[in-house]
Amino acid sequence: MARTLNLGIVAHVDAGKTSLTERLLHLAGVIAQVGSVDAGSTQTDTLELERRRGITIRSAVVSFVLDGVTVNLIDTPGHPDFIAEVERVLGVLDGAVLVVSAVEGVQAQTRVLMRTLRRLRIPTLIFVNKLDRGGADPDRVLAAIADTLTPAVIAMGASHDAGTKAARFEPYDDTDGADGTGFRAGLTDLLTGHDEDLLAAYVEDEAALSYQRLRGELGAQTRQALVHPVFFGSAVTGAGVDALVAGITELLPGREGDPDAPPAGTVFKVERGPAGEKVAYLRMFSGSLHAREQVGFNRGESAKITAIRVFDHGAAVQRTSVTAGRIAKVWGLSDVRIGDTIGVSGTTGDHHFAPPTLETVVVPIDAADKGRLHVALTQLAEQDPLINLRQDDVAQELYVSLYGEVQKEVIEATLALEYGIDVTFRETTPICVERPVGTGTAVEVLGKDGNPFLSTVGLRVEPAPVGAGVRVELDVKLELIPLYVFKSVEEFRQAVRNTVVDTLRQGLHGWQVTDCVVTLTDSGYVSPETTAGDVRKLVPLVLMSALGQAGTEVCEPVHRFRLEFPADTLGAVLPLLGRLRAVPGAPLVRGSSGVLEGDVPAAMVHELQQNLPAATRGEGVLESAFDHHEPVRGTVPIRPRTDLNPLNRKEYLLHVLRGV
Repeated sequence: MARTLNLGIVAHVDAGKTSLTERLLHLAGVIAQVGSVDAGSTQTDTLELERRRGITIRSAVVSFVLDGVTVNLIDTPGHPDFIAEVERVLGVLDGAVLVVSAVEGVQAQTRVLMRTLRRLRIPTLIFVNKLDRGGADPDRVLAAIADTLTPAVIAMGASHDAGTKAARFEPYDDTDGADGTGFRAGLTDLLTGHDEDLLAAYVEDEAALSYQRLRGELGAQTRQALVHPVFFGSAVTGAGVDALVAGITELLPGREGDPDAPPAGTVFKVERGPAGEKVAYLRMFSGSLHAREQVGFNRGESAKITAIRVFDHGAAVQRTSVTAGRIAKVWGLSDVRIGDTIGVSGTTGDHHFAPPTLETVVVPIDAADKGRLHVALTQLAEQDPLINLRQDDVAQELYVSLYGEVQKEVIEATLALEYGIDVTFRETTPICVERPVGTGTAVEVLGKDGNPFLSTVGLRVEPAPVGAGVRVELDVKLELIPLYVFKSVEEFRQAVRNTVVDTLRQGLHGWQVTDCVVTLTDSGYVSPETTAGDVRKLVPLVLMSALGQAGTEVCEPVHRFRLEFPADTLGAVLPLLGRLRAVPGAPLVRGSSGVLEGDVPAAMVHELQQNLPAATRGEGVLESAFDHHEPVRGTVPIRPRTDLNPLNRKEYLLHVLRGV
């Protein structure tokens, strides 16, 4: 069976990911001519908006064969506003190529991506692109990669005539003379640092380590994500791409999975077809799925597959089945969501990157479009769940979460182009969180103090370490749990946990509550009248009472920034940072340039980007990424509630008892 490799192309925006994809497709014979991002003629940027703006917004899959290996290549967005699209792809990859510009070098998104690839142990090659561009400096970029991304790298060849159209890349081999000898020595140092047996063999007899053995060990350690070979070239001219292809097929793994095992797969993308039907992008890890087959999902739901298209030779081709190792577009799963799994896929719903830190209200210019706008945003949220569409039922306003202003512009253009709805936005505001500052307890006893539910619930809320999330514990006797309603103690705990998490989506000030431990301290029921609904309806009332006693602290999102600037503009830069509530460290000035690192509130990042050119004569370069939440200084922002408020006991009980 031919080997299949599910390969991701990732990079900072404008490093050349899509151009590299085009070059690979051309080499594989899928396209006769290399497309241009500037001309809007690329194979993977198919959205009108992508072609218009010249950036990748949605991940795209294309399949081809390289040296006998079937490659399912996934081109991902590079702009940080669309990092959620990259996140969804990571769980289905066998390997990745991280593209770095030979001119701009290592950038903010490059560092974020590499940290994540290393943490997830995804085998990764690095391709230093744009070798033909003026200002290309491969030696400087290689040093920056080793210094800021990972020291476990090795250049796989030598670059010549960098910065000119004649730029080329010559791979090293064992007959390269001085360069080859240097390559072999560097390879030995790198590989023996990760393998004690190899080191022992080298110490015992240096000559025993043949070049063939070193290349084999390089492949083994690359596939374990221990080392990262670096290639150089130009996607535009094709220089060095042949060597990269050889590296992809030699050094990256392809995991077939067992086609005869029970089916297991993950949905990493959802889009709408021409008739408005849902189409799921599915990576199969094992087993196989067939058209007309009924399949079950992790949420306990099932549906019948009506059609399957498997990516093959540049297109999605109609097939009757999809087998382990492949990626397919699947029709018929009307309730499918991104992240759904069939069987046990081995992937998780954990976030690899920080969630959005900003939000805004979307307002239709024509009030008559309000209903259509809700439908359109619901469909966009299917494609990008981190948009986190929510409606303020009181003010009848629609909120969406954002990574940045570019994402807002894309949402606006998408609504106009694809749905014919013109919108405007309210001011972008930060998404805060609430953390408990003390311990609070509350209890509602069955049959007492106006408790209308046939259940007793007691809860304790306590602070947890930063980053702990929400943890739910049980501290009650087994006989107090209505096990005739719940099949097991674990099912009861899970039901309580789900209700707790849902309730804590809006805390005392309206923000999501995190970093706390919620313990069930009392429980009670009357058999057989008590139902699961009694427990679920009572938990929010008790929880918010306990939270009110504990108190919460509102914390705003803060970015870590790195700012490069002309040294003589420091006098203008520091007041700007001070006005925007940034907290910089000591400036590092070397010659005519300086660097500042520090923290800045997420709400101020866009304004900093807008004002930086004036303060630095257009020469300032800002990199920033979410780092942490910290307590709000000054007026505490209140977020309007979008659900029933258990803090208002009378209102909550009236609504719940009326069945709302």
